[in-house]
Amino acid sequence: MTKIKPENPDLQKALSPIEYQVTQCSATEPPFRNAFWDHHEAGIYVDIVSGEALFSSSDKFDSGTGWPSFVRPLEPAHVVEVEDHAYGMRRVEVRSANADSHLGHLFPDGPGPEGLRYCINSASLRFIPLNRMEGEGYARYIAQVRRDNALDGSAS
Repeated sequence: MTKIKPENPDLQKALSPIEYQVTQCSATEPPFRNAFWDHHEAGIYVDIVSGEALFSSSDKFDSGTGWPSFVRPLEPAHVVEVEDHAYGMRRVEVRSANADSHLGHLFPDGPGPEGLRYCINSASLRFIPLNRMEGEGYARYIAQVRRDNALDGSAS
């Protein structure tokens, strides 16, 4: 069963309809028709509701699924994993720790040694470009994003 949060009129006004449905009602946006599935700029992705730092561009990869996919969270304490038995499947739902926003799901088919794929809805994220991170209060992550992007030799 899909988790439905109590309605928050202020939040419903602040978010677009798809952002609200994804973050508050555990909906899923369409693949390949979302803001970040093919986004390749250096920076971080934060929870659109709370601003919690969630994922780095250097941990993003092209999964071919049509949603942004990451190998790990930027701040593991900001991401909560919850068993999800919706639609007769056994999955792991990914939620933000502070805002309890539905982000997406975690699958064991990613690249690298851990083999994880955090499949995340763009509608649950706000992107902070590297050159705006300090001004928006995310300076503590700048060195890590720069270092990781330099090691990857890429911007995502």
